[in-house]
Amino acid sequence: MKNDVKVVLVGIGGYGNMYIDKFLADGVELNASIVGIVDPNPERSRNYGRIKQLNIPIFSMIEEFYANNKADLAVFSTPIHLHATQACYALLNGSNILCEKPMCASIEEAKKLIETRNHTGKFVAIGFNWSFSPSVQNMKQDILEGTFGKPKRLKTIVNWPRDAAYYNRNNWAGRLYSDDGAPILDSVANNATAHYLHHMFYLLGPTSDESARLKDVTSELYRANPIESFDTCAVKVTTEDDVEILYYATHAVKDSFGPQFYYEFEQANVYRSEGENGNQVVARFKDGTEKVYPDPEKDHLHKLIICIEAIVNGSQDIHCGPEAATPHVQAIAAMHESVSKIALFPENLIKLDKDRDVIWVEGLSDTLIECYKQWKLPSERKIPWAKVGKRIDVRNID
Repeated sequence: MKNDVKVVLVGIGGYGNMYIDKFLADGVELNASIVGIVDPNPERSRNYGRIKQLNIPIFSMIEEFYANNKADLAVFSTPIHLHATQACYALLNGSNILCEKPMCASIEEAKKLIETRNHTGKFVAIGFNWSFSPSVQNMKQDILEGTFGKPKRLKTIVNWPRDAAYYNRNNWAGRLYSDDGAPILDSVANNATAHYLHHMFYLLGPTSDESARLKDVTSELYRANPIESFDTCAVKVTTEDDVEILYYATHAVKDSFGPQFYYEFEQANVYRSEGENGNQVVARFKDGTEKVYPDPEKDHLHKLIICIEAIVNGSQDIHCGPEAATPHVQAIAAMHESVSKIALFPENLIKLDKDRDVIWVEGLSDTLIECYKQWKLPSERKIPWAKVGKRIDVRNID
């Protein structure tokens, strides 16, 4: 594993395993090698045996690695509240950054990360998978060129059940703040389904490496699981160009649905469709013609290839960096500010699937799907348990 681009992997549990898998399978083709792994509990990785066999150095803290080592690229798959601090440390020690989503938990951290990147001259990529896919890049270019006309409104729904093990897998899942007070803001919108909220912002950005500028956010936040944060949300976002974005997501359901999305433009509607060759993204024009884009879900780690190529070529053409990821950070902050407190679902509607250890809310999936179809929040449909938050001007959040 001695190739050109030297990579340190920070965090190899959970999603970090996918990077290990990729290097073990395609390390030579990647033109990169792992020069170190940072993880306080590396033995929890399913790849721990292989790592030991290959004699890859393991460090418990990022400071230990950089004390006597260098890396061209640092890849972070660590807890949300560590992203900004760790990424800044790696930047100051000469590494470019690929940080898993979300970028960080506060706007202050986002500003610090951009400032440090600018100071060091390195690049920072934020791992929203779809933003790095050729399919999405082609679609975004079509949007920028006006192929679909001006955007009118966009919506996305993701109903994904999560069991008790999901919330018990670490000491920060479902939490708002760490034990020492650092913001986490983990939630269905800031973790498992964060890609799909960011994706709408990204597609509407004025350039290839920017997302839409947000004007205001109104949210409804709920929970059924015994967590600090929310496991269900319905959100209305307005961009500075007055495009309406609706987003529905929940973990408190029995069955999966989505991600499904529908984007209305002046001359075409864009949606995800199941075709003969799997899922595709279809742009259907008003004259009945269609343009089909491959499913951006196919390759989660194209972002790693992009980062390695950027280092080899001396490029900073990353597409999804801190500027593109900042509107997602702003939206999450605004969602929490929108409500005085996260609402609990009525106790009589909360059920437990004992076989799967999944807490779910009776009727919730159908309610959110119907809201999605009607472009409405639950409160706008007069759902008895619905509680709407206040409208937050994103431009005033700091």
